[in-house]
Amino acid sequence: MAFSAENRKGTINGILFVAIFAAAATMISEINFVKSLGISPLVIGIVVGIFYANTLHNNTPKEWSGGITFSAKKILRFAIVFYGFRITFQQIAEVGLEGFMVSLIMLSTTFILGTWAGQKFFKMDRDTSMLSASGASVCGAAAVLATEPVLKAEEHKAAIAVSMVVLFGTISMFLYPLLYNMGVFDMSAKEFGIYVGGTIHEVAQVVAVPASIPGASEEMANSAVIVKMTRVIMIAPMLIILGIYLSMSAKKSGTADGLGGVKLVIPWFAVYFIGMAGFNSLGIVPQNIVDIINEIDTFLLTMAMTALGIGTVFAKFKGLGLAPVYTSGLMFAWLLVGGYFITKWVVAVF
Repeated sequence: MAFSAENRKGTINGILFVAIFAAAATMISEINFVKSLGISPLVIGIVVGIFYANTLHNNTPKEWSGGITFSAKKILRFAIVFYGFRITFQQIAEVGLEGFMVSLIMLSTTFILGTWAGQKFFKMDRDTSMLSASGASVCGAAAVLATEPVLKAEEHKAAIAVSMVVLFGTISMFLYPLLYNMGVFDMSAKEFGIYVGGTIHEVAQVVAVPASIPGASEEMANSAVIVKMTRVIMIAPMLIILGIYLSMSAKKSGTADGLGGVKLVIPWFAVYFIGMAGFNSLGIVPQNIVDIINEIDTFLLTMAMTALGIGTVFAKFKGLGLAPVYTSGLMFAWLLVGGYFITKWVVAVF
């Protein structure tokens, strides 16, 4: 046990070790240049963690491993639950049925496409394919973190998925404003906001796109963020459905519990996440307190991401080649092109 009498000191030291790295990542994210790129402390945390894992990792006392694992697993679940304080149901209602439908269609189609193509076309394993698909279809790095415990995937596979989110999310952040300013997108301000929120990976990147467009209206920015947060809250039902699917797959293959039995894995932290969003929708907690909770939550997510990076050694990547890039590139093309036509169709119909 991580906090048993003999392990407690090492576990606490491991947690503090991760917290120091997370604090450094947070400070780096506040640098104006870094902030202008829309790079969150979560992404910086995993980069710092991976750098450490592949340079100085042998210097880490073995006794600290329990604290590092605790940060990557337990603190992660806690942070995902409190991520619900970023969302209210009233915000989701503001963009109406159009925003909801675009979010639902893009999330489901992108996840299915990435999972299927990753395994069938590019010969990746199931976990890496699903993690990459969750990052592209929902909300980037945070979605990868939330999906990893449901799949019980290895840490380096989650790191691969996060790196793909960073690559293609960053491309999106620069490409969308460029195409919009060139007149490629035949969309109103609200339509483009829904399109951006429904197709770009990270929340920070969604915020950055309207801010990069000269004269962008408040309606565009608000629509983008609210639709994005609609996608974020959909991570909870997605993870529950994924848990049911994994149980059914285990039953079909006769591998569940090694006896052919079915063990339904319900990601309760995802259920609690919805409950927290519902509680936040009541408006009981003052906004300044909510802001503080969100800052603390971001730090905890950064700790989880940093711990994930510390467990990632490049040697484990061998054999994958460019398959993750091809899979994520295919999803990116679908989000960019397919997302445009789906947004136009949904707005026209609803």
